[in-house]
Amino acid sequence: MKIVELILDENDDLNGIEAISIVENPAIEEDFIALKDKKPLQLAEVDKERKILMGALLIPNRPIYRINEEEEYYIYFSRDTVLKASQKYLKAGNQKNSTLEHQMNIQGLTLVESWIKEDMVHDKSVKYGMDVPIGTWMGSVKVDNDEVWNDYVKTGLVKGFSIEGYFADKAESPQDKGIKDELNEQLEAESLINQLKDILKEFKEPCWDGYEMKGYKMLDGKKVPNCVKIK
Repeated sequence: MKIVELILDENDDLNGIEAISIVENPAIEEDFIALKDKKPLQLAEVDKERKILMGALLIPNRPIYRINEEEEYYIYFSRDTVLKASQKYLKAGNQKNSTLEHQMNIQGLTLVESWIKEDMVHDKSVKYGMDVPIGTWMGSVKVDNDEVWNDYVKTGLVKGFSIEGYFADKAESPQDKGIKDELNEQLEAESLINQLKDILKEFKEPCWDGYEMKGYKMLDGKKVPNCVKIK
């Protein structure tokens, strides 16, 4: 499966991040970037009284699965692109552009703090227990919207940040060996996790649809689930 690097064309006004969305399970649309890694991007309640949330906005060199009508593939952003995207977002004055689940514009959310993680020990993200790599775009969002805070944040209906924007394709394969190795390692880890999930699912649901497990039976000298048809 191919891996495509997305880049930011700084001379194209249409390129860049337009808004930050607070989401639970964001969709990845065909030609529109609305991203959150499969691994939940943790939000930290930095200050409950002032209603500030902190989280990762964009992580570099991390493969993100996409699919369109023709094929399946992965995309990723380099550290340089993450940095440029964060700077262009602020230069464009988009700090107050916020949506809910990429579907509804919401008022009262403002990006009040933005930085690129440069240290694995002393970075602010470490203080709040966030294990993100060097080069990650981190941000703190002030929530001056009681409805959003009470109905979505406090109830846990939203669990992370997600970006909205447009980027350009650069290449079908990363040229840098270090990046290529890092992407392959993450894909292998993801594949292993998916295999383990399938095993666990099979263990929890050993019988096919329409049947249920009633103890065990012996089959060819092996102990297997005894699946009987549900009446």
